[in-house]
Amino acid sequence: MSFKYIFGCIISFPLLPVLLIQSKKIRKRIPRLPEAVKPKGYLKANSSKTLKIIVLGESTIAGVGVDIHENGFTGALVREISEKSKVSVLWSVYARSGYTTKQITKKLVPKIVESNADLIVIGLGGNDAFKLNSPLLVMLNIEKLIKSLQKKFPRTPIYFTNMPPIKEFPAFTKTIKFVIGNLVEIFGEKLQKKVKKRKRVFYNNKIVTLKSWAKKYHLKSNANIFFSDGIHPSKLSYQLWGKDMAQFIMQKRNFKKWLQKI
Repeated sequence: MSFKYIFGCIISFPLLPVLLIQSKKIRKRIPRLPEAVKPKGYLKANSSKTLKIIVLGESTIAGVGVDIHENGFTGALVREISEKSKVSVLWSVYARSGYTTKQITKKLVPKIVESNADLIVIGLGGNDAFKLNSPLLVMLNIEKLIKSLQKKFPRTPIYFTNMPPIKEFPAFTKTIKFVIGNLVEIFGEKLQKKVKKRKRVFYNNKIVTLKSWAKKYHLKSNANIFFSDGIHPSKLSYQLWGKDMAQFIMQKRNFKKWLQKI
């Protein structure tokens, strides 16, 4: 158990009653948005190469905040890869709002119908943080998730997205941002150490901030344009996040080797 987590627990424990009251108020105030539809697709490019991608995760991967997955994270991810790498992309999304890492492993992985994939992308961490799961428990569950996927796809590289930028969520109070935001950042630090010990497993450890996105893409630093409901990404944020994640994947050596082999 890390000192940072233990120290955080000591500071946060007196805040738990406040956290509970504030979270209930937020749930009542924030409308429940549906998940995106059309979780499978094919993006055709002028190429004989076809990349097969499986995307797994929680509400952001489920596309809460947009109508169809083509307008969400996965749509942006596959468009960027297809355009920059000049390949067609066959993609499938398996995600559910509210799911923790444990639930993704138990309930979503068994539903994967594909027999092969060239890469797997996973987005998680938010729900584990909201449930105040310990970093040790989350890492144990991530280890189980990795093993279950590698059993089905032994040679397929796995890419974990950035942890959700909870400290940026405008709907959250300072207390929630402090407790949950710090916890999810600890998850990221632990995951970074874990992937260094694994072959063909990667984690985009860059912490997302609205300021950095606004500067990189020449946008106004206005939180409202980045969120659909104060918590989930807007279409714009999904586009930026998917694009950034695609660039992270394409920079990896194993992806470049795949392009050369096909």
